[in-house]
Amino acid sequence: MKGILVDMDSSYPRGDNLKLRVKDVFIAGALPIHTYIFRKSEFGLTYEFRLQNVIDMVGFLTSIVGPSKTGKTVLCDKVIGQNHYVDFIGNDFKDTEDFWVTIANRVGISLERDHTEIRKIEGQGLAGTKEEITTSITESFHSNKDKVIQYFINNDLVLLLDDFHYASSEKQLEIAYQLKDAIRKGFRTIIISLPHRSDDAIRKNTDLGGRLNLINIEPWNKDELREIAVAGFGKLDMEIDLTIADNIAQESLSSPQLMQSICYNLGMLLNIDNTATPVMPDQGLLVKAYRMTSLNLLAYQEVARKLKTGPNPRGQKRKTYMTIKKEEVDIYELLLKAIAEDPPTVSLSTDSIKRRIDVLLGDAADKPDRVKIKTAIDQVQSIIQSSEPVYQVFEYKDDEVYILEPLFLFYLRWGIL
Repeated sequence: MKGILVDMDSSYPRGDNLKLRVKDVFIAGALPIHTYIFRKSEFGLTYEFRLQNVIDMVGFLTSIVGPSKTGKTVLCDKVIGQNHYVDFIGNDFKDTEDFWVTIANRVGISLERDHTEIRKIEGQGLAGTKEEITTSITESFHSNKDKVIQYFINNDLVLLLDDFHYASSEKQLEIAYQLKDAIRKGFRTIIISLPHRSDDAIRKNTDLGGRLNLINIEPWNKDELREIAVAGFGKLDMEIDLTIADNIAQESLSSPQLMQSICYNLGMLLNIDNTATPVMPDQGLLVKAYRMTSLNLLAYQEVARKLKTGPNPRGQKRKTYMTIKKEEVDIYELLLKAIAEDPPTVSLSTDSIKRRIDVLLGDAADKPDRVKIKTAIDQVQSIIQSSEPVYQVFEYKDDEVYILEPLFLFYLRWGIL
C-alpha cells in the first residue's frame, strides 16, 4: 500500500452540536470535505504535493493520466480550486474553429476590438470661411493569442483540458503546437487523459521534450477505497464492518466517485440521518444499495443495449448459445455477460474472456472459440469508435479489453439491461 491520509478539514462549517448528515459526508460529484483521501505515489509524495509543485513552473505543460472516475479533476479542485481554472473537454474544440477563439468565447473576452482614430481636417465653413472638422474612423481587427494568455495570467487562471483524447488527432496536434509557445509566456495548462488512449500529440511531441510534467494517477486499491467508507461512516457515528467496506470497494472498480455514491445510498437506506444507532447492513441491503446506485447510471442502459445488439445482421439469423441460467443469447450478449462476471475488473485479456464464457455456458458442447470471440470484440469496438463519447466505455488494444468507464461496468453488473 502506498499510503493513505484522510483529510480532516476542520474548517467545514458546522456547529458544535450539529450532526453531520449523509449528504455532507459522502459527495460523489464534487470535492468531498470529510472523506477526501490523500494518496501517496512515487517516493512517498502525495499527488497533491506533486501537482502543487509543478503547476507554477513557467514553460512546462502538466499532463495528468489516469483511469476514468479516479479523482483527476477532484485533485485539481483540491490543489488549484474551482475558481482558478477554466475547464474544457477534448470535443469542445472543433476542427473548424480556432483554439484561442474557443477559449476566449468561454471566458467572455472578445478577440475583436474597436479602434477609433480622431482626425481633424480643414473643411468649408459658412460664408466661405475655413474651419476644422473632427471625424472618426472605426475599424475592427483580431488580436493574437496573447490577449487570451494575458487574461489568464492577470486573473491567476489555469487552462484545464479534460478528456483530451476526445479531440480529433488533427486538433490535438494543433493544440500541442499552440501550447508550445503559450507555456513559455506563463500560460499554465493541465491536460487530463485516460491510459491506453492516444495522447501522442502531447507526450511524444519533440517540441515539448523536457518541458512536460507527467503525473500518472494509479488506480485506487481496495485499502484506499475502503478508507472512504471507514472515515465517512465514522463521521456519521457508525463503525462500518470492514468486510462490508471491502465488498463496496471491490464493486467500486478503483473509482472513488463510485465508492462515494454507493456509501451515500447505503447511508440513506440505513436512515442514518434520523437514527441514533443505525444497524449494520446485511448482504441484502448492500445489494439494494448497488441497485439503487445503478438507477443514477441509466445513461449506460442504451449503451449496453447498443453493444449487446451488435452490428446489423443484414437479415441473417445469428447463432445463439444457452447459458447455465437457461438464457438464450448470441455472441454479443454473451460477451457483455462475460465482462460483467465476478470478479469485477477493469482489464481482461481475450483468453480471460473466453474462460468466463466457457463457465457461463457450462457443459454445452458448442462454445465460441477464441477467433470468434476476438471477432465479436472487434465488431463491438467498431461500434464504439463510430458512436458518441458516451459510448466510449472500453477499448480493445493489444489483445486486452480495457474498461475506460467503471460506471459502465458497474451498470452491467447491477443495472436493468
